[in-house]
Amino acid sequence: MQNAFMSYDLAVWNGERPADDAAARAVFNDLYDEFMGGRGVEPTARIRQCVEALVARWPDLSPDDEDEDACPWSCGPLIRNASGPLFYFGMVFSKYQEAGSYAVEAARSAGLICFDPQDGRLLT
Repeated sequence: MQNAFMSYDLAVWNGERPADDAAARAVFNDLYDEFMGGRGVEPTARIRQCVEALVARWPDLSPDDEDEDACPWSCGPLIRNASGPLFYFGMVFSKYQEAGSYAVEAARSAGLICFDPQDGRLLT
């Protein structure tokens, strides 16, 4: 049985595609250290485009939602997980396959890099 509180995280960023998974891990770590420390940097236009595509498909998580499994996001509003060129967000484990696949496509459509920090691999 899976834990209802488990989540699956994705990192999406604006920049050049790293040469391999190891380089992507280093880029992600650097971006995370620089932008996810609570500084509140305005998301880039491409990051905002990706977030908007995701919430157009599945609206942000609301405290009033009675059916917690209707929304794949582990927290909301989703845009709060974006800072500068980095968007790092979680999905509830029960919906991550569908939402994750869509997120990769949304990132690709916006010209962004998508990285799986759990597996340490590039997805786009």
